[in-house]
Amino acid sequence: MPAGKMHADEPDIDVPLVRRLIAGQFPQWAGLPAEPVASAGTSNAMYRLGEDMVVRLPRIAGAARDVEKEHRWLPRLAPLLPAAIPVALGRGEPAAGYPWPWSVYRWLEGRNPTVGPDGGSPGAGRTAEPVLLAADLAGFVAALHRVDPTDGPPSYRSEPLAARDASTRAAIGELHGTIDADAAVAVWEAALRAPERTGPGVWIHADLQPGNLLIANGRLSAVIDFGCLGLGDPAVDLIAAWYLLPAAARGTFRTALEADDAAWARGRGWALSTALGELRHYRETNPAMAAIARHVIHEVLTGDECAA
Repeated sequence: MPAGKMHADEPDIDVPLVRRLIAGQFPQWAGLPAEPVASAGTSNAMYRLGEDMVVRLPRIAGAARDVEKEHRWLPRLAPLLPAAIPVALGRGEPAAGYPWPWSVYRWLEGRNPTVGPDGGSPGAGRTAEPVLLAADLAGFVAALHRVDPTDGPPSYRSEPLAARDASTRAAIGELHGTIDADAAVAVWEAALRAPERTGPGVWIHADLQPGNLLIANGRLSAVIDFGCLGLGDPAVDLIAAWYLLPAAARGTFRTALEADDAAWARGRGWALSTALGELRHYRETNPAMAAIARHVIHEVLTGDECAA
């Protein structure tokens, strides 16, 4: 793996490339400064452009395929949601040795929430009051789930949990000794036993984790990175309970969304499976993502105060 890259087929992305792309396709912005944005994200590289914009370049072909979806659907969703979401200002085309479409978005102010047992990373302090964040998250999720699903694409995470069984068990096996494998199997099998949801899919974000939220003035201000957006089981969005909230705030989130026992069990399974995959793939190449994944696995495996 080349130094600084998380994927074997990832193209070279840096400030000079960003400047060449902007100069060639958006010359009105060519004189603006560009600088990398620190992020735990694995699918896109981001560069702040001037004060008010951000350039977003897919790192992998799968993320490049999401560009068209985001440009089509985010403008339709934005007026229906209680928090800001990305606003596209331009769509770039492959050029200057870069192989895929890319985007320029409006810059959204805020900071990613910290995670930890009390809602804040040790020594870092809280970015939001956990119970208020739980209510804000529930309001966003509920509003998204109510949007008319007509013609919506399937989410990246639209499959039933059972379809993830082989990959989840493989991750548990590979991480044996790093995690409590017996506890992970027990939680995973409990999730598989939960009744599946029937009926059509609803709009889901499907990736509600710290790097994809912004907090301002202690409250949820924006939800970003809609690469997993699409139709699916609303329980997928319950992963936020373990990715973003301490145990004491999960009841507020669950109650507001009226999640029944089956949905909660599926959401817990989704959180575990997703975090296991992230830890398995990024423990050497993305320490920030790996740390989040370890935290989520710990939260899932050490009890669930909201379980009935």
